[in-house]
Amino acid sequence: MADGRVPEERKRRRPTKTGLLLSEDVIVDCALRLVGQHGPDALSVRRLGAALGCDPSALYRYFHNTDDLLLAVADRIIGGAMEGFEPDTMDWRAGLREMGMRIHRGYRAHPRVAALAAFRVTRRAHEFRAVDTGIGLLLRAGFAPAEAVRWYSVFVDTVLGHAALDAAYMALPDERRGADDLAWGAVYAELPEGEHPHIAAVRPHLSLMAGSSFEGALDLLIGALSAAAP
Repeated sequence: MADGRVPEERKRRRPTKTGLLLSEDVIVDCALRLVGQHGPDALSVRRLGAALGCDPSALYRYFHNTDDLLLAVADRIIGGAMEGFEPDTMDWRAGLREMGMRIHRGYRAHPRVAALAAFRVTRRAHEFRAVDTGIGLLLRAGFAPAEAVRWYSVFVDTVLGHAALDAAYMALPDERRGADDLAWGAVYAELPEGEHPHIAAVRPHLSLMAGSSFEGALDLLIGALSAAAP
């Protein structure tokens, strides 16, 4: 199929050896759990088959390959992030901010998947709805169609770019992440003023460099969009 999805007639629900009724949702649930526990190497038909108690070849009735499955997992994250979101009840700026926070939060909850898939196009139902929602908010702001698409691209790349960056950071071992955070208040704060005068001038505030800058970037972007809106 042109879009990479498995035909419906190949998705009949079948029980595994353990009695579990196999389906696309069950496989996605298992993949999401395994990648979260063991990292990208867990996304293999062999490990999924073992975890589900089925022959690995049975998974090909639902997904063409592991990349197809990865896109379905990413789409599940988008769907969960957007669940209950009602942008029609709020100002377009508030709606866009809420949408960005939801998607970023959804990927942060699954950092190992985010590192693999935040930059992918899932071509699935939840992503379709998310794109439609985001462009709709920008059209409501008064942007012309071409501008709405261009600004939505900037918006979603900002959200997903920060999600991937934060996910990679969160996937670090605790001791490395802690060392990086402490460096701003320790190593940087002790740099000699004669060699690094500007760092020395803001020394009491260097700890602000630790953690995510996503909310600040999102607010700057929405402020710029607000100023540019007709």
